[in-house]
Amino acid sequence: MADVSRLYSDRAGKMRKSEIRELLKVTQDPEIISFAGGLPNPQSFPIDDIESVISSVLKQHGKTALQYGTTQGLRELRESIAERSCKDGMKVTADDIIIVSGSQQGLDTVGKVFLNPGDTALVGLPSYLGGINAFRSYESNLAGIPLDEDGMRVDILEEKIKTLLKNDIQPKFIYVIPTFQNPAGVIMPESRRKKLVDIANEYDLVIVEDDPYEKLRFDTDHIKPIKAFDDEGRVIFMSTFSKILSPGFRLAWVVASDELKRKMIICKQALDLCTNTFTQFIADEFIRNGSLDLHIMKICEMYKPKRDIMMKSMENYFPEGYVCNRPKGGMFAWVTLPQGIDTETMFLDSIKAKVAYVHGKAFHVDGGGGRSMRLNFSYSSNDQIEEGMKRLGTVIQKKLEENKVVL
Repeated sequence: MADVSRLYSDRAGKMRKSEIRELLKVTQDPEIISFAGGLPNPQSFPIDDIESVISSVLKQHGKTALQYGTTQGLRELRESIAERSCKDGMKVTADDIIIVSGSQQGLDTVGKVFLNPGDTALVGLPSYLGGINAFRSYESNLAGIPLDEDGMRVDILEEKIKTLLKNDIQPKFIYVIPTFQNPAGVIMPESRRKKLVDIANEYDLVIVEDDPYEKLRFDTDHIKPIKAFDDEGRVIFMSTFSKILSPGFRLAWVVASDELKRKMIICKQALDLCTNTFTQFIADEFIRNGSLDLHIMKICEMYKPKRDIMMKSMENYFPEGYVCNRPKGGMFAWVTLPQGIDTETMFLDSIKAKVAYVHGKAFHVDGGGGRSMRLNFSYSSNDQIEEGMKRLGTVIQKKLEENKVVL
């Protein structure tokens, strides 16, 4: 085969693989219990309901549903999303919404619209790897802001912004996952959300609010999105059907002010012309006939016991000294192990023990997170969760003994 690497662009040469996607290749062994992927449970997919909706869509809208659509997305679906968004506290119309081919396209579009090589964006420590990779692909610098049990530390954020400005660096945007954060699982309270908007207003920044998990609530009430407090059009809100309906649909949406929306639509036209029209019709019908809300209830009823089993199994099988805040929703648990353990190097031991996770460094733009790991509790069966935690606990204990760590 010809070696054409000398023809690559500088940007292509700097692109990085997704560590999670590479890990998923390793975990294809059916004997491995994998907590690595952010996968919904396939048992939750409403196959019979979708089959019925598909038949209805083909009969009523077949010629339109199988055709190209507009770049901004199906008007009916945007209206349905706008109605739901208003109930969540946002002031939104169908004209404020763009339908995108998964949240990853939304994140990539944000990067393309805002980031020049060498520009700086602000992200959480830790933060979603897909967002990190999307922004880094535009040769940007990512400055990390630590999280606590209430999400991104806005006091440290403000100090970081001041420091950057003193050095003549104007950050472009703040990327935040405020509800059941990926990977940490924490929730940003309303007071901190309001403060984040105040900071964006004061320092002339954009906030990119990524909200895939808010509907997967187990032990907490709805909190208004950051976008609900946005009076200057600085917040780009995005969410997805991947976690509440089907990731295979590749359907998500973005809410943005007129000028931001216009730029993102132009960018999207060069990416795919339009999002899958057929699945847009299916999702819209699923909303309008009341199936989506019932389905979300079923998902939560399925995932909450899985969360509980994972938490209890950690107590039973993990050595002392680990820290894991009990997530109140979402799909992930974030675990920090005692000093002396590196979860990246421990991964090979865990694979030998037929259990997988994602090491914490993958989610840190500053090289940190070496003692941490992300565990997904939505995908595996209840029995697999307990057995997987047992295997992982054994691996951790052996690593502690090898490193002569005294707790």
